[in-house]
Amino acid sequence: MSFTTTTIRALCVTAFTTVALGTAMPTLVQAAVAASASSTLPAGTVAVVNGVAIPQARLDEAVRSTGQPDTAQLRQALRQQLIVRELFRQGAEKGRYDTKPEVVQAISAAKANAETQLYLKDNIHPESVTDAQVRARYEAIVASLGKEEYKPRVISVTDDATASTVLAKLKSGSAFDALARQYSVAPSKAAGGELPWISFKAPLTEGNTQGLPLPVAQAITQLPAGGVTPAAIPAGPGTSALRVIVKLDAKRPTKVPTFDEAMDTMRQQLQALALEKAAAQFAGDLMKNAVIQ
Repeated sequence: MSFTTTTIRALCVTAFTTVALGTAMPTLVQAAVAASASSTLPAGTVAVVNGVAIPQARLDEAVRSTGQPDTAQLRQALRQQLIVRELFRQGAEKGRYDTKPEVVQAISAAKANAETQLYLKDNIHPESVTDAQVRARYEAIVASLGKEEYKPRVISVTDDATASTVLAKLKSGSAFDALARQYSVAPSKAAGGELPWISFKAPLTEGNTQGLPLPVAQAITQLPAGGVTPAAIPAGPGTSALRVIVKLDAKRPTKVPTFDEAMDTMRQQLQALALEKAAAQFAGDLMKNAVIQ
């Protein structure tokens, strides 16, 4: 996206935001909107802008999308916003902006996205998730938990030299989260190395560590709250393995939600997995019959 496009979008978003807040709207626009509100409008219409009707349904949808309580003040602010947007649209159309390459490309991309989403909706049919599957998923997760759960942070680096640098800076008082953002290559880097609460079934064994390398899981369970591993931990065999430095922010007795509390979340997870599986199967079938060079 070009600087010009980004700047214009930012200006428009700012304009719409101030309209929605009911502030900073130009006096002439306010007066025009107020005048239109007092005139007689066709049924199911909230405004007519240069002969173009803005339907009530569009305003209703705008209200719902805000997630705010439906009030007269909110509706008036959003009505103003819709009117200004329509004026922008009419100005762009009068200036034949619909023929510009950027607009043609955007229309094509939007069309492709819409038709693809509808095509997938009509052709991908995931298996239904049963109550028994939800119960089994819950029981499997509960069975994988230990007596305690841990809130760790990690810094993953690719070589011993970087690991030594990080450890030296930790010893000199540098903050773990800041060093994670600077040096870590793990997905948790942006969150200062923070991982979710995690629990392990004892005894720890390979493949029973909630997706973490066994040495890292072992280090987490052995650290006191606030403790940091004194050395980097190889996360796998060989010299190419990541080196992981672990800090334990906190630990507590494992909190296990009841089945009723976890049921909806479990079902959503299983439905997401079923959809992913069906989509992969559908994509595989298409590829079998496609000519790909």
